[in-house]
Amino acid sequence: MIVLADFMQRALLAALLTGLAAPAVGTYLVQRRLALMGDGIGHVALTGVALGLLTGWAPVWTAVVVATLGAVAIELLREHGRASADVALAMLFYGGIAGGVLLVGLAGISAATLTTYLFGSVTTVSVGDLVLIAALTVVVLVLCIGLRPQLFAVCQDEEFARAAGIPVRVYSMLIAAMAAVTVVVAMRTVGLLMVSALMVVPVATAQQLARGFRATFSLALLLGVAASLTGVTLSYYVDVAPGAAIVVVALFGFTLAWPAGSLLRRQRFAGQRAETGRRGHVAAEEHVHEHDAECGHPGVPHDDHVDYLHGGHLHARHGRHYDEH
Repeated sequence: MIVLADFMQRALLAALLTGLAAPAVGTYLVQRRLALMGDGIGHVALTGVALGLLTGWAPVWTAVVVATLGAVAIELLREHGRASADVALAMLFYGGIAGGVLLVGLAGISAATLTTYLFGSVTTVSVGDLVLIAALTVVVLVLCIGLRPQLFAVCQDEEFARAAGIPVRVYSMLIAAMAAVTVVVAMRTVGLLMVSALMVVPVATAQQLARGFRATFSLALLLGVAASLTGVTLSYYVDVAPGAAIVVVALFGFTLAWPAGSLLRRQRFAGQRAETGRRGHVAAEEHVHEHDAECGHPGVPHDDHVDYLHGGHLHARHGRHYDEH
């Protein structure tokens, strides 16, 4: 029987939690075409870490506060200032780097200390760190799963969400805040400079293999956990940086999934054409629910029919079944 050292047990638990939280939020960021937002928030979180080290407060909590404020500010700037997403993210990048470097100089932080936050140091995770990571991960997962229909609607089509009566601004802010918290959760595992990879790569890999938002979401979580645990284990035996190992494993998974996904898509498309005799028809997943004005799912008129948001999908009646729109 293999008995792991205490620090490795904590490292694997932290990797497991990070592998769940990062792709959960990353799925919504990718759906909203803000894949690089995690990277920008990571730069802002550096300012929070430096502020904590300068003032003597817990760096994790200051990073949470500063990263959340930065993410919300960029979301407000994008909405009210009409700045495009790439410009808003660029401002997040530059402002975070500048603030972090300035405070690091004032605090006199050593390069070794700063490196643990920039590139991760999962093997130095303490019991207190693990408890905090677990608590934040639970909050993120509960929100991502419990509010999945509303979050999906906001990320897929803001106009549709508004027409369905969903408070788009509230959920947009919630996504930004969850992204900030997730960056801090992953800070000790993969580091602030590589956290975006763990938020995006498992999702991109899942998109190659899965069909539908719910399946992509679930598979992304499994791939994130697999990459995190494999990377930490590899780093222990090969003596390399855990964060880099996790990202490389995740990228290797995408490399394998890409040709397989292309083949699956061709097979599905050929099967759909053979079954329906027309291009572009995609049948919804089987379910016994009947959509109507009283079913409780958000609906909005669409040409000569009504689309209903159900389980992260847009369903429209087509004969005796439903199509995905």
